[in-house]
Amino acid sequence: MVTADLLSRARAGDGEAFRELTDPHRRELQVHCYRMLGSFQDAEDALQDTLLAAWQGIGGFEGRASVRTWLYRIATNRCLNALRAANRRPAKEWDLPGVEPPEPTRLGEVVWLEPYPDSLLEGAVNVPLGPEARYEQTEAISLAFVTALQVLPARQRAVLILREVLGYRANEVADMLDSTVESVTSALKRARTSLQRHLPPTGEREPAPAPDSPAEQALVAKFVRAYESGDIDALLALLTADVLVSMPPIPLEYQGLDVVARFYAGIIGQGRTYDFVLTRANGQPALGTYIRAATGIRHSAGLLVLTLTGDRVGAITRFDNSTLPPFGLPRSLPG
Repeated sequence: MVTADLLSRARAGDGEAFRELTDPHRRELQVHCYRMLGSFQDAEDALQDTLLAAWQGIGGFEGRASVRTWLYRIATNRCLNALRAANRRPAKEWDLPGVEPPEPTRLGEVVWLEPYPDSLLEGAVNVPLGPEARYEQTEAISLAFVTALQVLPARQRAVLILREVLGYRANEVADMLDSTVESVTSALKRARTSLQRHLPPTGEREPAPAPDSPAEQALVAKFVRAYESGDIDALLALLTADVLVSMPPIPLEYQGLDVVARFYAGIIGQGRTYDFVLTRANGQPALGTYIRAATGIRHSAGLLVLTLTGDRVGAITRFDNSTLPPFGLPRSLPG
């Protein structure tokens, strides 16, 4: 059996054999760490810690579970360790000179949130799921879902992801967390209740257009035209009545057309010229945002991720420039 041979060689210190065992699982493990931590950079760090721990511990792997399950056990516990250390990205002050934002409707709780590039999702969201899975993999990478996960206590978060996103059975999760089935079942019940409080109510929103469909492309194109031309009325016409604008790590959040209109009145049509570069994040359309200087050079102003509902935009999440490199987006574009 190939896996048995690879295991034998890896236990003997063969690095190439170890890579053959673990490489098929790297992408899905990174996505798992991202769901746990809400930060792309933290997820990458946790993945590297996981692989190092697996390399160091391969000699003790007895094969009672699959290599994949063993790696998920290590990754989950590395993420729990990282959450206990909790040196998260701090909140920042408003960072757009010359614009005084209106009073927010609320303050964001998850200021460390970062987007996840769709280019890295290949091979990570079409993974085999266990019988207990309840969520589609694409749904479980959306910004709304990942944000709601971050509000859960760390252990409840781990249980919910392992049980309902990945579909592991209660006894498997208990083994991964050195816990009991009763404790896992109790944590899952509490996590479900809390998660539903933080997710948009089911059935109250129209589904988003299919990714890269003509409907999605047309809506994004209208958004870009309105923003680039400074047409606030046209922009507002594309938004839902309860639209939410957030911008981690700045904790200010704005909900509802009236307050969002006041917010964008200070951003758009004030002599700034915007250009956008299309990309995708968290299974959603995203826009690298650039402000054109008098020299013609366009300087980055972060990343906008759009949450679509029907033929409208239900949420706009703006991330700062530090999130651009994983998307292959530069800090500036030539004139």
